Amino acid sequence: MTSPTGEARRRRVRAMAPDDRRAALVAATVPLLHECGLDVSTRQIAQAAGVAEGTIFGVFPDKDSLVVAALMHALDPRPTIEAIAAIDPAEGLRERLARAAALINERFTSNAHLMAGARKLLFASESHPEAAAKMAAGRERLHSALAELIEPDAALLRRPPGTVARLLLLFCGANSFGPFGDPARFDGDELVSLLLDGLLVASGPDHGGA
Repeated sequence: MTSPTGEARRRRVRAMAPDDRRAALVAATVPLLHECGLDVSTRQIAQAAGVAEGTIFGVFPDKDSLVVAALMHALDPRPTIEAIAAIDPAEGLRERLARAAALINERFTSNAHLMAGARKLLFASESHPEAAAKMAAGRERLHSALAELIEPDAALLRRPPGTVARLLLLFCGANSFGPFGDPARFDGDELVSLLLDGLLVASGPDHGGA
């Protein structure tokens, strides 16, 4: 005999709104994407979400649609953009950039597998143009936030803030997604030193210009 508590619980599950159900499935899918990549199965997702496998197809047309939604959620740059915007503008350029580089490194490194999946699913296949466009727009928002951080010291730089921001993003991207499998990673301070100072040893007054 079904207890009143069990019956009430089932009613609450059945009454979950479609948007809430989609959000719950996305939340369950993100950790599985980190663990299994794009090979995650709908059975695994359903088990993680605590629902029947068929429930997925009541709110998503297919597995790819759910995976894309989970990738978009996990790769949303908003938290990183907000953290960059919160950097103290009273700090010097080098300090501001080092803090921003550390934030970007953390974002890129923690989401490296998801970024690889997104490139394969969204950009290589061209099967989800709207999601690909949203991801591209997110990258541009991140670039704009970094350029805005640099802008107060534009007069100190040989290139415009937007160019400097793009170079730093390239450095961070290579640091996280580089093709050589080098386990050594550069921290934010070192990346910014490379960007601002280059690799030449500073010349003293007796050694002439470099």
